[in-house]
Amino acid sequence: MPRALLVVALAAPLLAWSWLRLEDGADAGVAALLILLALLPLLAPTRRLRAVAVLLASLAAGAIAFDLVPSWALPGHVLGHFGDGFLEFYDVQIPFDPSAHPRMHGVLLLALFAFTLCVALAAAARRPGLVALALVVGVGWPGTLLPGHDLLRGALLLIAVLATTSLLRPGPLRGLGVAAAAGTLIVTGALVASGSPALAKRAFLDWQHWDLYTKPAKPVDVAYVWDSSYRPLDFQGKPTTVFRVKAGPQPHYWRSSVLNAVEDGRWFEELAPEFRLPGDLTPIGEPGMIPPREKQPGRWEHEVVTIEALRDNRLPGGSVPVNYQPGASVGTVQYDPSGVAYASDPLSRGETYQVSSYSPTPTPAQLARSKPVYSGPIVESSKYREVQPRVYPPLFGRPGRVEQVNYLFTGYARRDQLRPFRQLYRDALRVAGGARSPYAAAVALEQWFRFGGGFVYDQHPPQPPAGVRALEDFVARTKRGYCQHFAGAMALMLRYLGIPSRVAVGFASGHYDPGRGEWIVSDRDAHMWVEVWFRGWGWLPFDPTPGRGGLAGRYSASSPSFDVGAVAGVLAGREGLSRFSSLAGALGFGEKPRTSPDVPELGATQSVGPNAPHHGRDWGILRLLLIGLAGAIVVLALAKLVHRGLRFATRDPRRLAAACRKELRDFLLDQGLEVPPSATLRELAQLVEQEYSVEARAFGLHATAARFGPRRSAGEAARAMRRDLRAVRRGLRRELTPGERLRGLLSLRSLGLA
Repeated sequence: MPRALLVVALAAPLLAWSWLRLEDGADAGVAALLILLALLPLLAPTRRLRAVAVLLASLAAGAIAFDLVPSWALPGHVLGHFGDGFLEFYDVQIPFDPSAHPRMHGVLLLALFAFTLCVALAAAARRPGLVALALVVGVGWPGTLLPGHDLLRGALLLIAVLATTSLLRPGPLRGLGVAAAAGTLIVTGALVASGSPALAKRAFLDWQHWDLYTKPAKPVDVAYVWDSSYRPLDFQGKPTTVFRVKAGPQPHYWRSSVLNAVEDGRWFEELAPEFRLPGDLTPIGEPGMIPPREKQPGRWEHEVVTIEALRDNRLPGGSVPVNYQPGASVGTVQYDPSGVAYASDPLSRGETYQVSSYSPTPTPAQLARSKPVYSGPIVESSKYREVQPRVYPPLFGRPGRVEQVNYLFTGYARRDQLRPFRQLYRDALRVAGGARSPYAAAVALEQWFRFGGGFVYDQHPPQPPAGVRALEDFVARTKRGYCQHFAGAMALMLRYLGIPSRVAVGFASGHYDPGRGEWIVSDRDAHMWVEVWFRGWGWLPFDPTPGRGGLAGRYSASSPSFDVGAVAGVLAGREGLSRFSSLAGALGFGEKPRTSPDVPELGATQSVGPNAPHHGRDWGILRLLLIGLAGAIVVLALAKLVHRGLRFATRDPRRLAAACRKELRDFLLDQGLEVPPSATLRELAQLVEQEYSVEARAFGLHATAARFGPRRSAGEAARAMRRDLRAVRRGLRRELTPGERLRGLLSLRSLGLA
């Protein structure tokens, strides 16, 4: 009983911390009461009474968790409330408010009670394996619902499992020093291994995404504030499908809106929606900025979008949406000339609409030939080239443009507002200042951000010091950020170079299900990228964020079909960079994107469904596990070797005989034989002969003489005993199979750990 209570005392705080962090303002008093309630069955003297105590304690725990007194005696009430609360976890973001979701709160408390009870019962039965299983599931399950402090929680879990295993071993608590040393070694190795990027890859068993949800789906309020904030990015709970798109297999980014205005490096919407007559097939766009290709319906692609869990007024569409057919269910829709469709009411689950998109895929050579000839709002109102309110650098290709921009930083009346971005402009000049075409500048910057500039994708980038702009700190110092940082910085750098650009917001491609012919887009796919305007082609997307890929055009470094050779030829040619050869290494051609090890792997578009292609197994984590296993075996073998050597570090025949007895007994223990601690040397020799048919009688006689015989002849007997022990060991090795010898090597029984 004392050991079981000690085990629960170690496990309960870890379980409580893991479960109570799922809600805001957890009631620690009620949780402590349920933990004490889980200990009551241990006081029962017999198994039958213990079973009755478990039943009564469970009913009482259900009544307390769901506040069902005085009707707590009805198990149906507890089960009904538990089922409702369990299903609410699929509809509510966590951490949740317990006052607003009392049944979720009850499920959480009941889970804490159940896992504490399992640990207590397994500890009372001296079953360390069951204790470890209850701890791993009880601590790991809530960790999959709300990530955070995973490394610390994993280390504490490992310590708890090792400690409970040692506490529940039979016999007196001897050898705990060796157990503590081994545990420290294992925990240290686990912490070091967990820092490897291999552990940030896909799991072999993605069990936390098993979905037991059978309740009819309810809308999940997944809403977005598209304006840039640059705060750390956290996703809560499991991925939620926000919409589905019936379309072909070619990947697109699904644009919801555009951020046209920028101030102090922060991008935000500046929309002026207007009505259009139903059935109007004129492409959405601003006069003077719609290329002839975009006006041809035969070049459009058509998609059918079905809303699942998106609560937003903006209607997503493929790449550059040019025409919407919202239907009666969506209601009244207004359109901004920049191509944003804005519904009067937020979209709801089940609503469907059609959208036509313009998604050209020009070659790098075609874009390089696009001249910097601008019209429409770019010239008339200086739209898409503003870097601060009412500050407009001259357009690309204009004479004296570099001198005029330098004047903005040095002699302009509002130069103090621009000064924080001077390093950003210098980097833009260094990377793309020698560009002879807008495309050369755009692809050089995109390539620099993705590969050559030393940038790292990180959802939790360092926060800038007080008074420092986020984009200034990102480009000049940390070089760590996510899509808001990359897209915001590249668009601003393009504007300083005089190239019309803007930030597009929406979603990356998602996953394509070829069986249904539709794209499945989740809240995890929310994304920002850059759109650049080219004469003859209109707005084209570029994605500077490392690891993101899904654009179809081979002109972009983010595309899986990116034509590296053609782009390198363009940059080195007449329409490229004036000093491409000196910048080729800095632009990072052929390098891989860099991502922080604490974020999920970002890659190209994936397919799901019965016909999805099979991807090769990622061997990084398996290789690490094999290396760790081999290291553990080596450490164990060395520990046994040192343990054995210390025994024989004496010349006293009596001690040598005792060491030989321990040596032979440990060997038999490691082979799974039950050897009583009181077994004599002759009894051990007889056991060896009976089990393995190896001659050991001479060893028994000489060892007994060395241990108990006259002192003057004990030395000679000890020498003979050592020779006989070596002969016995050779005979045993011949009799044992390789599997039995491996079992003996890996056994912990001789070290007192099992």
